[in-house]
Amino acid sequence: MQIVKFASKGGQDSFYDTVKAKVNEYFSHADIPKHGNITMYVKTVVMLSMYFVPYFLIVTGVAAAHMWLFYGLWMLMGVGVAGIGTSVMHDSNHDSYSTNPFVNNMLGGVLNLLGGYSRNWKIQHNILHHTYTNLDGLDEDLEAGILLRMSPHKKRYWIHRYQHIYAWLLYGIMNIYWVTAKDYKNIIGYHKNGMLKKQKITLRRALTELSLYKVLYFTYVLVLPILFADVAWYHVVWGFVIMHLIGGLMLACIFQLAHVMETSEFPMPTDENKMMNSWAIHQLLNTANFSPKSRIMSWFIGGLNYQIEHHLFPHICHVHYPKLSVIVKQTAQEYNLPYNVQPNFVKALIEHGTMLKRLGRS
Repeated sequence: MQIVKFASKGGQDSFYDTVKAKVNEYFSHADIPKHGNITMYVKTVVMLSMYFVPYFLIVTGVAAAHMWLFYGLWMLMGVGVAGIGTSVMHDSNHDSYSTNPFVNNMLGGVLNLLGGYSRNWKIQHNILHHTYTNLDGLDEDLEAGILLRMSPHKKRYWIHRYQHIYAWLLYGIMNIYWVTAKDYKNIIGYHKNGMLKKQKITLRRALTELSLYKVLYFTYVLVLPILFADVAWYHVVWGFVIMHLIGGLMLACIFQLAHVMETSEFPMPTDENKMMNSWAIHQLLNTANFSPKSRIMSWFIGGLNYQIEHHLFPHICHVHYPKLSVIVKQTAQEYNLPYNVQPNFVKALIEHGTMLKRLGRS
């Protein structure tokens, strides 16, 4: 695997030392933990219920009498997939949900029940994305196949001229690809580049573990409803597809608004694999917030509208991000550094669409 080194701190790059000191002072003065609180626990119950209660109603045949209710429950499960992914699993796999490793592993492992694989997530998201944000070839969040061009350093094809139109459908479809084939592709790639070895797991064990999770997932989410939901099998399959289209679109629209924006710089390392900026400043230059005043948005998507704070402090629970954003923004201004933020979700969506159009045409 390619090793890229960020610039050392000093001068303007001492921003990170300053903002860390201010954040630590905030928690010390407020005398509160950096992990989750009662708000997080209540949210966990709500999000898990949003997925598993509809599933229970489907698999027991309660929804069979009315097809509008049957499909409506699958749609609600799609919303639950996004809610669990952003508000429960995400913090847990960053070890920011609890001080108890068992709790973090257990709730982070909920991803395995949603069709994903938590080991892959920790490598792709925690290590690659958070370390090498927007670096082509290293940040796998930019890898969306030949149909989408997420970086100005990717090869451009004629079809990309229209990606700002069809990307929204692909975002949903990519979630289906994720739960079927992507995890296998990734785990083999991580074996080849040595990252599995660093996680102290062999390819054979990882593939066995992954396959068992996939069998469990498709058994409960497809086979059991087909057997017991008291509807034709194709209704279950369509419900499954609809669930993932909704969940995938929601997750993409949350995560892509943070980095594939016109304010992002998408830098490349020098020939010596060195970056011009320190890691913290690189995060500021390639990350954006949105909807900072929306409590509902922040509650549902696990504070990921505060992506700047999340990237600088991934081990702090998202319930604290609104307060931290004041500190981070003020410190960035003191160092004459950008603090990119879109006022609301719709404006952020439009800006993301504009960036897709720009990447597709130039």
